[in-house]
Amino acid sequence: MEHTINETPAFASVRNIIITGTSRGIGYELAQLFANEGHQVLALSRNEKPCLELNLVNLTSISCDLSNQDQIDVAVKFVKENWSQVDILINNSGLLINKPFENLTSKDFMEVYNVNVFGVVAMTQAIVPFMKKDGHVVNISSMGGIQGSMKFPGLAAYSSAKGAVITLTELLAEEYKETGPSFNVLALGAVQTEMLEEAFPGYKAPLTAKEMAAYLMDFSLTGNKYYNGKIMQVSSSTP
Repeated sequence: MEHTINETPAFASVRNIIITGTSRGIGYELAQLFANEGHQVLALSRNEKPCLELNLVNLTSISCDLSNQDQIDVAVKFVKENWSQVDILINNSGLLINKPFENLTSKDFMEVYNVNVFGVVAMTQAIVPFMKKDGHVVNISSMGGIQGSMKFPGLAAYSSAKGAVITLTELLAEEYKETGPSFNVLALGAVQTEMLEEAFPGYKAPLTAKEMAAYLMDFSLTGNKYYNGKIMQVSSSTP
């Protein structure tokens, strides 16, 4: 029998997976990788078209602005109507504004924090009730949020927001350690994505979005067996 990417391998343990920030970069590649492995994927992004156009039967793409509770509720409605539980939540959405500190406005800070911090909070609060003890929440941070790491001018809003995500992950791991799910955070270094190009025009990263997505997929599926509340520095270079 001919095998297609839309079929679920008989030996696979199918997981229900939610990924935010799937319109481009790492999130877009992650959605494809999980779906092609036979998992059920809910892809959430303000622009749902890229994932819709993949035409994968086990990948559902919904337009979702994480700063809009009504749109998060649409995602929750999908989960209630189609899945009995969520196994993995990957909070991947990110927004970067690169400006000298003296030019950053309070609106800039709020815009960055709404996506990188408050969006993670809102999505996690909405989805955790559907997760069991063996569930895994993976938050995507940045090396810029790691204390003592190399910092870059212009990224005061972005890097400080990513630092907040790291601390939030540690706190949630402690709060849910008896009931689950597990919480871990990956602080990524340079990956060749559209967002990196916007922040550092002309810079060539050592890893592609697809290569990093492959690592993230493996970690999301198995990392909670070994870690909870941990910060993984996934970086081979700077920035």
